[in-house]
Amino acid sequence: MSPAILRRRELLLAGGLLLALPARAMARPGMMPRLALKNANTGETFSGPYRDATGPIPSAIADLAKLLRDHHVNKAGPVDLATLDFLAEVMAATGQTNATILSGFRTPATNAKLIKLGAAEHSQHLAGRAIDVTFDRRLPEAEKAARELQRGGVGWYPQSHFLHLDSGPVRYWQSAGLNLLDLLAGRAKPKGRPTTVAERQALHKQLARRQFLARQK
Repeated sequence: MSPAILRRRELLLAGGLLLALPARAMARPGMMPRLALKNANTGETFSGPYRDATGPIPSAIADLAKLLRDHHVNKAGPVDLATLDFLAEVMAATGQTNATILSGFRTPATNAKLIKLGAAEHSQHLAGRAIDVTFDRRLPEAEKAARELQRGGVGWYPQSHFLHLDSGPVRYWQSAGLNLLDLLAGRAKPKGRPTTVAERQALHKQLARRQFLARQK
């Protein structure tokens, strides 16, 4: 490993950040990928490159750790470079200029609350290796592109209009369950009209609020 990469890692560790840096993530020395993200739950944003030819950019990783934190308990987790690369490649393949993050890192307590809604007991979110994301357009094409990339796990939730991406083993699943409107309001989605991005974000915020109130009991 080069001295420059070691210095980057030292800066990340000094800032209290954990970074998963698999060998394949550093295999493209000329690549300087960018992301434009918004957290649907907090309204926080990130825009810019997150690594360059030398390696991860410490200031960008710090910003992403905050953006992708478990907002339920305000705790940041590790940032997985392979997951960021996976998301960046899906966006590039489908011409996406920005993405909305619904869930990133999860603490065990938060994940336990979500298990009854379908979360995996040993979710990749617990290690910061997963992102639930939605786009304003071409989401089905993004799901197809993600599967074709063979970079990790792809979960397709058409009723709730989001994708799960992770850097774990290559696998695929699709949820045929109720959408968030069903889960939160106990009623079906209006027929003939898909939910808007604003409606979907509002539903995720309602889910977060219910989880918060449940923890106070």
